[in-house]
Amino acid sequence: MISVAEAQARLLALASPLPSVELELAKAARHYLHGPLHAKRTQPAADLSAMDGYALSSAAFPGPWHVIGESAAGRPFAGALEHNQAVRIFTGAHVPAGADTILIQEDAARDGDTVMATAKDTLAPGMHIRTAGGDFSSGDTVLATGTMLEAGPCALAAMAGHGTVRVGRWPHVTIVATGDELLPPGRECSAAEIPSSNSPMLHAMLSNLPCEIMDAGIIADRLTDLETRLSALASTTDIIVTTGGASVGDHDLVQTALRNIGADIDFWKVAMRPGKPVMAGKIGDTIVLGLPGNPSSAFVTAFLFLLPLIRHMAGSLSPLPEIFEAKSDNPLFQGGNRAEYVRARVEGGAITAFTTRDSGLVSPLSHSNALIIRDVDAPATPSGAAVQYHRLF
Repeated sequence: MISVAEAQARLLALASPLPSVELELAKAARHYLHGPLHAKRTQPAADLSAMDGYALSSAAFPGPWHVIGESAAGRPFAGALEHNQAVRIFTGAHVPAGADTILIQEDAARDGDTVMATAKDTLAPGMHIRTAGGDFSSGDTVLATGTMLEAGPCALAAMAGHGTVRVGRWPHVTIVATGDELLPPGRECSAAEIPSSNSPMLHAMLSNLPCEIMDAGIIADRLTDLETRLSALASTTDIIVTTGGASVGDHDLVQTALRNIGADIDFWKVAMRPGKPVMAGKIGDTIVLGLPGNPSSAFVTAFLFLLPLIRHMAGSLSPLPEIFEAKSDNPLFQGGNRAEYVRARVEGGAITAFTTRDSGLVSPLSHSNALIIRDVDAPATPSGAAVQYHRLF
């Protein structure tokens, strides 16, 4: 068995980031930026008012100033102000030449075309003015390579003058469930059958990731069926992820089927609990990731391997899950010869481990929002001690 860290490194080494595509900014959400993005314009392009009021010279405080015009967003005042002149100005409007401050309307008293300051404090130059270039200047790098284009970066790209961006293509991921005992969710099951829960679970896990998802349904434990279906899928997708059939039983046929159709298996078995029989390889250019069939095992291995693989292929520069730290609300067992990922719930800076270690139970998984990391041979941890964990969402 290899370590989780080695398995992650080897899996990511099997794949390269996918080629870039040029997308309209409105369609680029949740894509990773392919190359740095440079500003095509300066923002603000000129000094702008941050408030409604009057643009004027602070040296003439407290007035009076003679109001000679108006400046509104998109309709700047064309002239220049003399010492005792002012312009009515609105938020976002250009500050005219000759003005160095904004007298906000709450501190102004106007009588006809004359305005006076009502506040006792002296006006300082630059008050309530957004200086030209205060956000960024033309040519600045505003977004780095690998940035995910979420709401803020999309707004910044637009303000920087871009209508399209070059981003990494989303990988196509095909989900395959295997097993004679599986039925589609919602079907009535006999005592020998169970609903296929891993496929909808994986759909949910991938729903916010940069990928296109296809469900290939359930393949029975028949070697020829597995060979035929997996071979056909390999030519249509970037990643095939299977659940079940990856262990060593007589009916665990996924690895055999993959080898029979020419797959190169890079690793099988990782020193972890749950999820030891995780498998990774390639059929041509298609990555194949075999996950265990138990729901918790499938979840943990998908979180640690499938999600990072998708991020990596989509263009992320930091695809692995972050590690956080919190105080444990309960004592934790001594680690064994495999790393263990304990289902847990973190709230208010404290984390509580679920006591069950049965990977076939789904209820604890549904209440978990974290995985506590127990390294190989980790010492027993008393309640109140700091532990490391992965945040699930």
